[in-house]
Amino acid sequence: MSSFFVDRAGADLAAEFMALFGKDASSEAAGRARRSRDHGNVIGYCRWRQVERLISALENEIGATRH
Repeated sequence: MSSFFVDRAGADLAAEFMALFGKDASSEAAGRARRSRDHGNVIGYCRWRQVERLISALENEIGATRH
């Protein structure tokens, strides 16, 4: 797993998206990142990419134990 940084608000967004969108949560966050990029919103783009990466990492870790 690659390292990345997500603050509490980003982690909350990831959890919310996973609850709302299920297996499509990562795709939804990626779509929001693209829209932010397309509108020139660099901060929004970076934020949504972080959320997308966290969701992907959490989805890949489901069922695995990490110590």
